[in-house]
Amino acid sequence: MSFRRGRRLGLDIGSVRIGVASSDPDGILATPLTVVRRVDEPAALRQLRDIVDEYEPIELLVGDPKSLDGAARAAATSALEFARRIAAATGTSVRLVDERFTTVEAHQALAAAGKSSRQRREIVDAQAAVIILQNALELEHNTGVPAGREMPDEENDV
Repeated sequence: MSFRRGRRLGLDIGSVRIGVASSDPDGILATPLTVVRRVDEPAALRQLRDIVDEYEPIELLVGDPKSLDGAARAAATSALEFARRIAAATGTSVRLVDERFTTVEAHQALAAAGKSSRQRREIVDAQAAVIILQNALELEHNTGVPAGREMPDEENDV
């Protein structure tokens, strides 16, 4: 199998903010797009639908929040439920990608770039989405297999 051409969006779904990143159509580079506030979920879904309409991705790669031992955390259920709502609102397929350490990596990268902790707080979710997306792109380029796993059915949660 070879690399599937097409833009992808990476999402880091948090309880307060959703980081969004985009790839180029050749899937070489992930770049940060924005951070969507999740306080008003219907507004967040509308904003994400607008982003999907603008970028027309072939899929959404969503961070799959698991603990270090690979078990699902409480945050995983909430993120998975919201990812389902995003898929329904946008009509775009979702793949769940391991996101362990992405926020830590994002903080480290932003600190190395000289960002203060206040500056990092505002953009760390978009940077985490970049890391999720870039890792997924590299995995698919190296193996020819799409990264992560398909969104499970509601009965087969997490």
